[in-house]
Amino acid sequence: MIELFSQKTQEELKSYVYILIDPRDNKIFYVGKGLGNRVFSHINDALINPSFTEKLEIIRAIKIDNLKVKHFIIKHGLEENEALIVESVLIDFLTFRDFAEVAKISNIVAGHHSFNQGIKTVNECEILYNCEELKKEDIQHNVLVININKSYDNKRKKKSDNPDYDRPNIYEATRGWWVLDKKRAENSDYVLAEYRGVIRAIFKPEKWVQDIEHRGTKRWGFEGSEVTDTEILDIYLNKEIPKIKGMANPISYFKKI
Repeated sequence: MIELFSQKTQEELKSYVYILIDPRDNKIFYVGKGLGNRVFSHINDALINPSFTEKLEIIRAIKIDNLKVKHFIIKHGLEENEALIVESVLIDFLTFRDFAEVAKISNIVAGHHSFNQGIKTVNECEILYNCEELKKEDIQHNVLVININKSYDNKRKKKSDNPDYDRPNIYEATRGWWVLDKKRAENSDYVLAEYRGVIRAIFKPEKWVQDIEHRGTKRWGFEGSEVTDTEILDIYLNKEIPKIKGMANPISYFKKI
């Protein structure tokens, strides 16, 4: 488990809200907000600060049991005033006596920005923002990379003409419809969804189909499933795509070496 964020990760996180969890019972014992490495600062405080607060005593007891506090980033990429609001809401919710016995929450659905600004462990934040580059020599399959910046960030308008973000899930944002070489697509073992330069998901295409609404431009999409094989994920997931000079096309092909 990491104990400090890299400089790059700190800059990308901006202001954030975090929680500390006691590994002995998996209960939240502290909610805070901060910048940089603030989330980790309480551990050092418990060691060098002689004060006897409930928070510090919990951390000391965890250390005595040779365990480690669990750190989670609840929301990041915030301005300071936004972080204050999120922190306040969380504290109110978690300390309100009538919510103490809540057994089920019905709306367990990933929210907007779930794979870049949703709940994450501190390790996942570091992977997200300090990821390594996928080198061409490491590519072990024929892969088609699709940049989904526009399809995932697609800004649509409601009937009232008020702008609103309508985010599809990442599979729908990746599967179609694209101007591409159908033969090369069919020869690809996997489709890699690339968002803001990083591979966020991997799909196994089973069939390529043409968009009937755009037959003249030959736009294609695929039907398939998300890859969960850890061997494949370890090769490609959360890696920066190889840099191609002057690349503007959202479609890129890479052959196995």
